[in-house]
Formats: sequence, C-alpha cells, structure tokens
Amino acid sequence: KATAYGLIAAAEKAGMELFLGSYPITPASDILHELAKHKSLGVKTVQCEDEISGCCMSVGASFAGDMAVTSTSGPGLALKSEAINLAVMAELPLVIIDVQRGGPSTGLPTKTEQTDLLQALFGRNGESPMPVVSTTTPCDCFDAAFQACKIAQEYVTPVIILSDAFVANGSSAWKLPDLKDYPEIHQHLVTSEMKETWSPYLRDPKTFTRFRALPGTEGFTHVIGGLEKDQQTGKISYDPKNHAEQVENRRKKIESIAKELPMLEVQGDADADTLVIGWGGTYGHLLEATKDLQKAGKKIAMAHFQWINPLPLNTEKVLRSYRRLIVAELNDGQFAAYLHMKFPDLPKMYQYNRVEGQPFIVEDLVNAFTKIMED
Repeated sequence: KATAYGLIAAAEKAGMELFLGSYPITPASDILHELAKHKSLGVKTVQCEDEISGCCMSVGASFAGDMAVTSTSGPGLALKSEAINLAVMAELPLVIIDVQRGGPSTGLPTKTEQTDLLQALFGRNGESPMPVVSTTTPCDCFDAAFQACKIAQEYVTPVIILSDAFVANGSSAWKLPDLKDYPEIHQHLVTSEMKETWSPYLRDPKTFTRFRALPGTEGFTHVIGGLEKDQQTGKISYDPKNHAEQVENRRKKIESIAKELPMLEVQGDADADTLVIGWGGTYGHLLEATKDLQKAGKKIAMAHFQWINPLPLNTEKVLRSYRRLIVAELNDGQFAAYLHMKFPDLPKMYQYNRVEGQPFIVEDLVNAFTKIMED
C-alpha cells in the first residue's frame, strides 16, 4: 500500500498521469490490486497477458508521456529484461518494482530472499547501467517509490526498486505524509528555446541526461528504438566511436545521480573497529543485533544501504574507516561481491549469508557476529 501511495504521490507532484502495466505474481500482486482502486486519482492500470507485455506497455506509456511503472517478482524481472533494455537504449523514464522472493525459477513464491541483486544490476545485454534502490521497511516503501519516480523522470532512465517478501508482507504504523514536504518532480523535456540548437540526443552537460520531446511536440523529434543512434542526427549508427561515446554518456548519466543521494549513515559506536553492512529489508534484524551487541559491551557499528547503484558518494570512505567489515544478506554474497568489485582491497570482509527463504533471526546474527569479532 505504501508503495502504491508513493507512486500516486509522485505522479501528483509531477503533474502526470500514472500508468501501471503489470501481470499478477506473488508477492508483487498487491501493488496492482491497490493501484486499480484509484482510477479517481488518474491512475491507469492494465493487467496484461504476461510479464513481457506488461513492461512493453509501460515503455509505450512512458514514450507517450505518462509516469510509467511495471511491477513484478524475480521470474518476471527476467522476462522483462529485453523491454527494460529498450528503455535504457531509448532513454525513457520507467520504474520497475521487483518484490524479491525465493528462487531460482518459480522457486519459493511465498518466501523472502535478496537473491535478485545481481540480476537488477547486470541482468541485461550490453552495457546498460540503471539506478537500483532498495526498500528497508514497509513505511520506507513510500519514499523509495517517490524517489525512484523522481530520478526516472529527471534523469530520463529506467529505475529498479528492490523490495522483498518480508517487507511486502510486513506492516508498520505509518502516518500519511504531507506532500508539501516533498520536492517537485520535473520532466526533463525540451523547451521552445532549444529549437535553434536541437538535435535528438542533445544532453544536459552536467548530468549527460537527454532532453526528451513528447510525441506531438511541434518542431522536435524523439527518436525511439533499440538500435544505436548517432549523437547528432538520431539516425541509426554503426560508427564505433559514436557507440563508445553513447555508452559512456549513458554510464555518466547514472553516475551523476550520486550527487542527489543522501550520504551513507553509520549507526552505533563511534570508536568501533567492526562495521556490519546490510541492504534492503534486513534493516530491522541487523539494527536489533547491533544494539544487542552494544548492550553486551561490544564496540560495533552498522551501515545499511538503500541506494545500490549509484552508491552514496561517501561509501568508500566509510568502508575504509573500519578494520573489519561484516556483510550480512539473504543470498550467497551478492552485495559483498559488488562491493569488492567497486572497491578492491577493502579491509578484511567477512560474510554472513542465509538462503533459506526465511528472514534473519536476531539471536543467530548476534552469535555469528560475536564469533567473528572474537576470532
């Protein structure tokens, strides 16, 4: 419900109509159910024949000028990958919600895991970087949905939200926020002043974001399609140098988002030499375990990631400030591997992993962290 409300709020702040193209899948179906109730708020929902068409319809809705969203779980994210890649190449705003569940394949539909992280980051052909944001609590789903929509529109890119079954099936006391406290959302559209210098891939020099022309905008053209385009003319191009530059532009665009993101916060003891690292829906368990260890006299701190790509600007500084890192996640070590890739030669990194379709147990975390710290 909070996710659905966050999407509606974002559309309201942007002055756009919200479109959801989706296909029922556990545990993501509730987003479709909730949004279908709100036609009076300008929400359009389509229950499509399959996951692929759900994403393709949302790509079309985005091209036409709606705030477009598609929702799914792990198997559906795999099916949507080609259409998501089209949004990457055509540079269209799109929000993809993946409520993770146990896998692979149909796996454990009603159980929770964090095993779609690498799929969200890299599960497309070619160099196709995308922002990835995770939800930490049921209440946080509103802000995550709102922020994902804002980034998608202002940077003209698809964005993935990673939730999970534990968060989706959880509940929290939550006060409806006042939209006056939330920023406006601006579409990155062409203006009449650009007519003299217009080219189909005119980009903002600071963010490398392409200016978008909605269909029917007089004097402008938005070139769409999955083939690589010339930066000046918008025509299909097989020029090696042009392709390399376009790949770099799309990468720089995603990297430039980092300056908008909040810095990574650390909770716990300021003089700790051990940092517990988590992301997504494990927040509550890891925080409780950290507090229990502090009560037991252990010096320990915790950093929990919401933004996965790009990472907060101070990530490397924080990680290198500790002698010992413990990355805890409900998979076989995907975020740990990602951190190793981004920051080689980190301080000694330990891993605590569970892939049982169940959330963490605080007592198990305390025992495992204690053993690592005393080893």
